[in-house]
Amino acid sequence: MAEIMISKSNFDKVVKSEKPVLLDFYADWCGPCRMVAPIVAEIAEERGDIVVGKVNVDNEPALAEQFGVFSIPTLVLIKDGKVVAQAVGFQPKDKLLAMLDQ
Repeated sequence: MAEIMISKSNFDKVVKSEKPVLLDFYADWCGPCRMVAPIVAEIAEERGDIVVGKVNVDNEPALAEQFGVFSIPTLVLIKDGKVVAQAVGFQPKDKLLAMLDQ
């Protein structure tokens, strides 16, 4: 499944998914964000059991604030509407997969 661009207008629908949701908080100008982006995209294609959303913090500052995002990239895993894991900074694929399988 492809990544979904998250905005205020579709946020509630996405996070209420029955599947776990991985949110990637990023900015276009962020070097580490560009490094983790292909890994997140790969996971989105490989894992049909999760929803992967991308949140541009420059376009959606209220969502970033809601999740306490102070550094990017920040990856947040939501299950049953609750944050169950969070990782800040570049993460290799094996660490992200481990986070998803908690």
